[in-house]
Amino acid sequence: MSHTLTLQSIEPVTHDVFRLRFDKPAGLGIKPGQAVDMAIDKEDWRGEKRPFTPTSLPSDGFLEFTIKSYPEHDGVTEQIAKLHPGDTVLIDEPWGAINDEGAGWFIAGGAGVTPMIAILRKRLEENGTLEGSELIFSNSTEDDIIYRKEFEAMEGLKTYFTVTDQTSADVHTGKVDRKLLESRIQPGKGKCYVCGPDEMIDDIVLALKEIGVAEDDIVIEQFS
Repeated sequence: MSHTLTLQSIEPVTHDVFRLRFDKPAGLGIKPGQAVDMAIDKEDWRGEKRPFTPTSLPSDGFLEFTIKSYPEHDGVTEQIAKLHPGDTVLIDEPWGAINDEGAGWFIAGGAGVTPMIAILRKRLEENGTLEGSELIFSNSTEDDIIYRKEFEAMEGLKTYFTVTDQTSADVHTGKVDRKLLESRIQPGKGKCYVCGPDEMIDDIVLALKEIGVAEDDIVIEQFS
């Protein structure tokens, strides 16, 4: 079943990431971590569906998406960044999920952090704290860090930001690799959630296993 959403507001989060808020159709249930396929409701774009993960909570009266625009691709995300309040998009029923299985380490790369945003917000809403959890978040530069202030303000959440394209920064520099993971993670003491580009996920999952994290403690997107 397809739903038509009307854009209420759009604002920049970083230089190339935008927060879009839409009206929320009655009866549409989306769990934190789930995705929907979205298309712009304009001629020539209705068949161009792309998956996006809502960053709003089930208790919110709106649907929020946090979407990175790639102007060089001349595609859907570029068009989404040009939307105005009153414009409409089409979404299908929610699918997949990176499920919340308890406290642990949330390891993300770039816009891959979006499924974790709703999960962390939901747990904070329910428990009042994220004690026992840490966000390890890799980006190209400091300017690319999505919702940095919000993450830093989340009660109980430890944050470890690192950038790969700066040699000098106010955050850590370097890739999320086996050495870094070994220094931050205690196997058996919590779940390890991984979101990001496919190659990054593969590398991190392999590194986690190498440092002794059990496969059952590694949480990635499930498609059923």
